[in-house]
Amino acid sequence: MNLNKIVTRTVKTIFIVNALLGGVSTAYAGNENCWAEFFENSNYAGPHFRLAGPIQLDNLQNVNGENWASRIDSIKVGPKARLVIFENINFKLTLKEIANYPDLMRALGVTEQDVKEDSELIFGSNANIHDLSDFNFHHKIRSLKIDCIK
Repeated sequence: MNLNKIVTRTVKTIFIVNALLGGVSTAYAGNENCWAEFFENSNYAGPHFRLAGPIQLDNLQNVNGENWASRIDSIKVGPKARLVIFENINFKLTLKEIANYPDLMRALGVTEQDVKEDSELIFGSNANIHDLSDFNFHHKIRSLKIDCIK
């Protein structure tokens, strides 16, 4: 292949990549208020990170290069976001499995209300959770979902 063809293909490739990336940033601009911010300590203190939605993280072991599993204690949710947090990885529910065994539930003193409360925590837009221990979720988040709302 001669040098002119190589240069022409390279220029075409760069043009296509720029066009595609430009389209992505334009499409993303509509969701600028769809985010959640997570803090290691209560009252929005300490190390933190922000995630733009929509996104689903089946684990928090590598968020911005750090393991955030079971570290989060306070949260802020953006004006166009809905956040669902889970105690287990892969969005699994802890007590829901036990609900399949009513005798075991009774033996452990687990009620149907306990199963419902343990299944997940959902926070709507503009939620500010200064301390997850208020929800018995202190340093328990291991997976999460952020959905964008209109």
